[in-house]
Amino acid sequence: MNTPIKYVHTNIIAKDWKKLSAFYIDVFNCKPIYPERDLSGKWIDKITTIDNVRIKGIHLSLPGYDNGPTLEIFEYIPDNLRNNESQINHQGFGHIAFQVDSVKDVLNKLIKYGGKQFGEMIENEYEGIGILTVVYAKDPEDNFIEIQNWRK
Repeated sequence: MNTPIKYVHTNIIAKDWKKLSAFYIDVFNCKPIYPERDLSGKWIDKITTIDNVRIKGIHLSLPGYDNGPTLEIFEYIPDNLRNNESQINHQGFGHIAFQVDSVKDVLNKLIKYGGKQFGEMIENEYEGIGILTVVYAKDPEDNFIEIQNWRK
């Protein structure tokens, strides 16, 4: 029997979920999906394996999607710093990528809102695919963001 699979969200563990979600709203036009989350109790202790955990945050709709996957920004209380490699509340993720019309304009906006460029902006032609303009950047909590544009 085939079970349908549907991608639902990417999670970022933040130091300050309100500030970090405002960054993604301001720079990438993400939209908050209410209600805000304030999770606690034995059920969340059991799935996170953290006693007396409290998780606060919000889901954001991603640009280009109305009912699509979300960006989930959560803060763990009392402590969201990892104690070991296998802990669920380890901060951050690999990177998130956004397709944009102008990489330079979005990079400038990202910097204006507290992010920073990481590495150089490059343009590279991939034979048979097109020309990629791309740069890595960081949000205010040092999570990586890829800003890209593909053209033929």
